Amino acid sequence: MNFDELLNLVSSDNAPNICVDSRAIGDGDIFVAVKGTVYDGHDFIDQALANSAKYIVCQKDKSSIEHRASSIETIVVDDSTEAAALLAQAGRGNPASQLTNLAVTGTNGKTTVAYLVRSCIQKAGQKCGLIGTVIYDTCSGDSRQAFLTTPDCLTIAAGQHEMLKNGAKYMVIEASSHALSQNRLAGIDFKAAAFTNLAGDHLDYHKTKEDYLAAKTRLFSTLLPDAVAVLNKQSPQAELIAKQTQANILWYAIDEPADISAHIESMDMSGTVFTLKYTHQSSIVRTPLLGRYNVSNSLAAAGLCLAAGFDFKTIAAGLSALQTIPGRLEKIDGDDFSIIIDYAHTDDALKNVLSTLKPLCKGNLRVVFGCGGDRDRTKRPRMAKVAEQLADFIIVTSDNPRTEKPEDIIDEIVAGFASRFSFSTSIENSASSIEIIIEPDRKKAIALAIESAEKDDIVLIAGKGHETYQIIGKQKFDFSDKAVAQKCLKERTRNRESDAD
Repeated sequence: MNFDELLNLVSSDNAPNICVDSRAIGDGDIFVAVKGTVYDGHDFIDQALANSAKYIVCQKDKSSIEHRASSIETIVVDDSTEAAALLAQAGRGNPASQLTNLAVTGTNGKTTVAYLVRSCIQKAGQKCGLIGTVIYDTCSGDSRQAFLTTPDCLTIAAGQHEMLKNGAKYMVIEASSHALSQNRLAGIDFKAAAFTNLAGDHLDYHKTKEDYLAAKTRLFSTLLPDAVAVLNKQSPQAELIAKQTQANILWYAIDEPADISAHIESMDMSGTVFTLKYTHQSSIVRTPLLGRYNVSNSLAAAGLCLAAGFDFKTIAAGLSALQTIPGRLEKIDGDDFSIIIDYAHTDDALKNVLSTLKPLCKGNLRVVFGCGGDRDRTKRPRMAKVAEQLADFIIVTSDNPRTEKPEDIIDEIVAGFASRFSFSTSIENSASSIEIIIEPDRKKAIALAIESAEKDDIVLIAGKGHETYQIIGKQKFDFSDKAVAQKCLKERTRNRESDAD
């Protein structure tokens, strides 16, 4: 059997199941051996066969498989990840071909752009599925929490199939660098794709910045000539991406000549007002989202929606309509101060958030942050440097330490501060009036930041955003920055009332 024959088989009635996890194999199923972030499926072919797989799709020499059993059909392909994606689509009736597919990639901003795109499409009276970091929404009315920014091809195809059943005509998906390097989006023709920015992250996986950019670029190099690449004119890497795509290019920028542009009229803690411009049209957008970078994200979303055929006024209204994004500059009102929950977990993202909040803060800007374990270690001292430059009060704590010791992660963070001090120390930075505290227990760190907050302060709790868990070792424990902050705020209010009595 060749691959085309296998595609016909999975498109037929009573087709065998397609699996990329050998543990899920049933009698007569297809096992596609793909290489993932941690494991290589080729190492689990024996397990798939032991579980009665009938078809093996792989990239290795099939002779070692065929001698085991004559009843096994082995199909060798050049790229098993692409093969898995094509089989997944065929097995679901090729749902991608029946949707207008939009994608966004970049280090920061993907989730915000995806939410904004969905808001614009909903404002037009249409349904739009969303697959991303926070949610997996197939327009059923009951979105689910996402576990990967970009899931495997089988999950995507199943999600697209559900979207169609639920009346959706559009899908927006966040494309992570891991997913792009692993070709998880093969088999999907995108009407448009947007690029936000590139900053230091994921070098534990990609090893070099060049490889990281190459993974992002892959989304645009596969666009068809009638597609649209929506590119950030103010990102240095966008010019390199533009040279690698055959798609039409829509440039966006703030206060610079571009196909679609914006000028910020005002910004305060209640939100941002900006003028959106495209061709000879302009419109005022009033959004609760804060920050210059969120205006840039709005432009990326507008570009995707323009490419999808939506009119300018509807897009402007859709950008204004979105009220909040879980864990993205999510505001909690304190007694007389503000608490902000944000997913910022890179130095660039933390700089963007702190730079946004600094001029809006009438009191002290306080930040709680840590860094994830088993991830890019190079950003740890850079995050400390950013915090020291922009915050007035810093608490360094744990994020998701995973299999690393929290103390070791924190030591690598504090190496980036101008002042040197040992672990588990509270000091006043000799280089400035900044106070830096080390508290490895994240719950205690959040409590300390909120309890010590004064009138007009802003408390930024950064790093985990929407996440409802903390990974320690290889276990997940229930933990929500937002829930902890709300509980600490209630305790603070109760204590203040008790003291007043």
